[in-house]
Amino acid sequence: MSSIRPFREIKRRKTKKIKVGNVYVGGDAPISVQSMTNTLTTDAKATILQINQIAEAGADIVRVSCPDEESTKALKEIVKHANVPIVADIHFHYKRAIEAAEAGASCLRINPGNIGSKDRVKEIVKAAKDFNCSIRIGVNGGSIEQDLLEKYKEPCPEALVESADRNIKILEDLDFFNFKISVKASDIFLAVNAYRQLSKKCDYPLHLGITEAGSYFAGTIKSSIGIGMLLSEGIGDTIRISLSSDPVNEVKAGLEILKSLNLKNRGVKIISCPSCARQAFEVIKTVEILEQRLSHIKESLTLSIIGCVVNGPGEASQTDIGLTGGGKGNNMIYLSGLQDHKVPSEKIIEHIVGLVEKKAEQIRNQAL
Repeated sequence: MSSIRPFREIKRRKTKKIKVGNVYVGGDAPISVQSMTNTLTTDAKATILQINQIAEAGADIVRVSCPDEESTKALKEIVKHANVPIVADIHFHYKRAIEAAEAGASCLRINPGNIGSKDRVKEIVKAAKDFNCSIRIGVNGGSIEQDLLEKYKEPCPEALVESADRNIKILEDLDFFNFKISVKASDIFLAVNAYRQLSKKCDYPLHLGITEAGSYFAGTIKSSIGIGMLLSEGIGDTIRISLSSDPVNEVKAGLEILKSLNLKNRGVKIISCPSCARQAFEVIKTVEILEQRLSHIKESLTLSIIGCVVNGPGEASQTDIGLTGGGKGNNMIYLSGLQDHKVPSEKIIEHIVGLVEKKAEQIRNQAL
């Protein structure tokens, strides 16, 4: 267990609980992290490899695009070798959704309004029931129904929510309730206000995202603001950080958002200073190396890396393992918040890695 006690615990909004494969979403289930493959789905080998890389990074659920029949044919092999539940991304053709359900997808991402007639949606719902699939109603600011655009003149929270309401009713009228909803937009305020409004109108699980957020750096900041605002208000049951980057980076960003809000405990949470003239060792380089060297740790623990004694002892007192820079290359190691021993600057990396791995092993053994 981490030594840090959260100043404020977020009270999550109560929602229905659904199941995506073996992962629960909503209710009292932990907030799950999702990503999406960017390989050609028809290249099953490459897609399977990427799915398992995404899962190893910490994703709970992975989405795969199924734009054509060749993709849904490949999906059967993909699902067989995936380590996490697979969501089939369906945009227009109802037959792709049926094929994906038959291939073993755990969830179908659709916008019922794009599928066509209610008879076609009815066939998708039947397949979802027959093959125990959940559904995600995916409303997007970039593809709002034409009549709603004419009504509201532009994408706005009210248009997104009305689209969601309309699609919820379609599924409810078909006696189907095993679904979650997203109302994504690339504009932070549009997305946040849509989710806020929707959360007051229904109790279905909500999938959060700022769509088309941008590059790894800019998109992570943008998503952190929007998704962080909603999560801090207790809104959201599963998240995806949409980045023009390696999907693994989406997972890392999502986990960091949840860890920062004390909503998920996985891996090493590093508290580090920005460095200044007072630093007794190279803080920035040390943290960069430690992030890489400790990325394999799945157990939850905290590590503070502070370059001097101004804030170092205080931060170290609140972490499982702490390092504070000291004079003449003698830096203080703290264990469970207490001064323990010194380490020379040239041995910091290997020493900290060893301490973290030992602590992680202790946590694993305690859990057995």
